[in-house]
Amino acid sequence: MSNITRIVLLGKTGVGKSSVANTLFGEPLFKVGDSVNSETGKCQSVTKPVNGRNITLIDTPGFFDTDRSDKDLKSEILRSVTEFAPGPHVFLIVLRVERYTEQEQDVIAKMHQYFSDEFFKYASVLFTHGDQLSGGQTIESFIRNNKLVNDLVAKCGGRCHVIDNKYWRNNQQDEYRNNQVQVKKFLKTTDEMVYGNRGGCYTNEMLQEVERRIIQEVQRLRQSERRMSEEEIKRKARNQVLLGLGLGLACVTAGVVLGGFFGIAASMRVIGQLLTAGVALAV
Repeated sequence: MSNITRIVLLGKTGVGKSSVANTLFGEPLFKVGDSVNSETGKCQSVTKPVNGRNITLIDTPGFFDTDRSDKDLKSEILRSVTEFAPGPHVFLIVLRVERYTEQEQDVIAKMHQYFSDEFFKYASVLFTHGDQLSGGQTIESFIRNNKLVNDLVAKCGGRCHVIDNKYWRNNQQDEYRNNQVQVKKFLKTTDEMVYGNRGGCYTNEMLQEVERRIIQEVQRLRQSERRMSEEEIKRKARNQVLLGLGLGLACVTAGVVLGGFFGIAASMRVIGQLLTAGVALAV
């Protein structure tokens, strides 16, 4: 099993992904916005020990971000994943406990549409705003009343948890409505999922190609940049490959971007050809 568990947060703008990351880490390491506009314009990552394990949380821009085009959003989410080649161990789908309007249902429908079945083997659902649960209600009883949400959780192997970033911080009277208890449960579920996947991470041809290119660039820089430390070499190699990847994605249609992210073999070959042609190392 990897020494670091990599977790990518996905969800609609405003559901509280950055706050979730802070709750999981137990301190405010991610910037949180105070409006419906996304505070996360680019992917952000932090690595920190949590309850005896090292975790990297990768916060991504929100679905339906009002400040960016759909194409830019898809490219940035793809970049969020490829930056952590060979791939994430967990995709955390963040939803709010709320009445599901047309937009929320559209987000969930897009997740069903975009993500391959392989993706869901590595996914869990985490609900925020747990204070919206009525007295004595659990998240399991809440989702049973919404077929779309229930189907999503079922696709994720029944893995779902709930927290409340604001009101459950110091709640000692009700064990269920206690973030510390819920975070421990989530981490236990994550450990079980990673173990069940034999320590493996979500990967595909795209991520494998990115990792191979980074290794090649590291080897090249070791020969040409002898004054740089090993850490500086690895950082520069990763940045150069990812910069090239961003340039390559500008040539790819939105459909191919989605396909590249979610495992469609034909799209993998297209992007792989871009990388092989030298686009990945363009600076």
